[in-house]
Amino acid sequence: MTLVATIVIVIYSLCLAFIFCYSLVQLHLTWLYLYRSPKQTPTIAPQEWSAVTVQLPVYNERYVVSRLIDAVAAFDYPKANLQIQLLDDSTDDTSIIISEKVKLLRQQGLAIEHVRRSNRTGFKAGALQHGLQSATGEFIAIFDADFVPSPDFLKRTIVAFTSPEIGVVQTRWGHLNRNYSMLTRLQAFGLDAHFTVEQQGRSNGNYFINFNGTAGVWRKACIVDAGGWQADTLTEDLDLSYRAQLKGWKFVYQEQTVSPAELPAEMNGLKSQQYRWTKGAAETARKHLSNVLLSPKPVQARLHAFFHLLNSSVFICVLLTAILSVPVLLIKEHNPQLQWLFQLGTLFIVSLLALVLFYWVSASRQTGKAGLRFIPDFLLFLTMSMGMSLHNSVAVLEGYMGHKTPFIRTPKYNLVQPQDNWKKKLYTLPGISIVTWLEGLLALYFAWAIWLGLHLKDYGLLPFHFMLATGFGLVFFYTLAHHKKA
Repeated sequence: MTLVATIVIVIYSLCLAFIFCYSLVQLHLTWLYLYRSPKQTPTIAPQEWSAVTVQLPVYNERYVVSRLIDAVAAFDYPKANLQIQLLDDSTDDTSIIISEKVKLLRQQGLAIEHVRRSNRTGFKAGALQHGLQSATGEFIAIFDADFVPSPDFLKRTIVAFTSPEIGVVQTRWGHLNRNYSMLTRLQAFGLDAHFTVEQQGRSNGNYFINFNGTAGVWRKACIVDAGGWQADTLTEDLDLSYRAQLKGWKFVYQEQTVSPAELPAEMNGLKSQQYRWTKGAAETARKHLSNVLLSPKPVQARLHAFFHLLNSSVFICVLLTAILSVPVLLIKEHNPQLQWLFQLGTLFIVSLLALVLFYWVSASRQTGKAGLRFIPDFLLFLTMSMGMSLHNSVAVLEGYMGHKTPFIRTPKYNLVQPQDNWKKKLYTLPGISIVTWLEGLLALYFAWAIWLGLHLKDYGLLPFHFMLATGFGLVFFYTLAHHKKA
């Protein structure tokens, strides 16, 4: 076997091993979710409710900002103990909409402020930190513009701060437009697994969990003690979560409290969101992984934190495994004596079965039973995730290399009903990048891989290559179809 072939096999095997270990961690979280019940603490309403500041960081949200303000204004919470901050960095008529709403709500006796900055330094993290200086609440609730919290949100979360070391209460995301399209349905499918099995499983195991940037409440003292909001990563929420927990603060996850939000309905918005999440996770890993591994936390907690911080790296492993699987076919054909080595591919099957259970438990949690729809949804979700692997791998590599990019927010269009349309909305979408054209080429590459497998009569990787060709093809098609120029 040549040196090149050896290198291919080594990289291929290492990537399979990482995917396998990642799937075992997900399997363990599934076990924790199912068989280790969360700690039950009494939720007795206090005689006097604590002061709460609700922060609403907003940037150019003309289609959804009124919906958000109305939902927060409807909170069933003593007005005397409630402060609302509209942290508005907008450059369009969103600011006019906010000003009118704020004026009206002030007349109704609500303590609501329209906070403007001279620049967007630090983006969302900068806005939150700026607002913190004038926040009067002992607790800080945060909502992104696409959320519509229920009236009882504050009363359900504030009572969960049962001890002084609890720094955060995070709630589960719901979905206003789950059934709007195939894209929103698949996003909901993936997010549901995070907000059931992952978050509750980590909480049950007393492992590191994360504030998800919205639909949660912080103790103000926790934010200050952990060093405040910092803008050196694209995931300021994950960054602050780890800094706080490394300092000993406890996080509470409330799966039973659901905060619905709007999912991106078009591919370019989804890509923008995925880029921010995956790159930000890599930046946070670069910043905190060594501190976590050297912390006095239990070994299991550090192991789970290792895969939690590096979870976006799975896209790099999927991409490399996919690309190298084609030369592996040829190496296998010309080196029959190494047949035993290629049995490593069974690790992928075991990983797949672990993920099936992980997502099946999540789907069952949503409806009481997964149903026949689970299998096609799971396969399509997996296929699209594979198709996103190039785009997300670029983001992850940029994060690890320290390449800085601005915070690009995901456009929200107030799309709830199937007849709602984003195509005539004001906000423009990113241009077609070189990555998109590479995704189209990869679709052709894996179509060729299907032909090669048939030609060599080696059918083991055919399902894998079919999913890859379909996934990259769909991502390429939707990116072009959803592109809109200014």
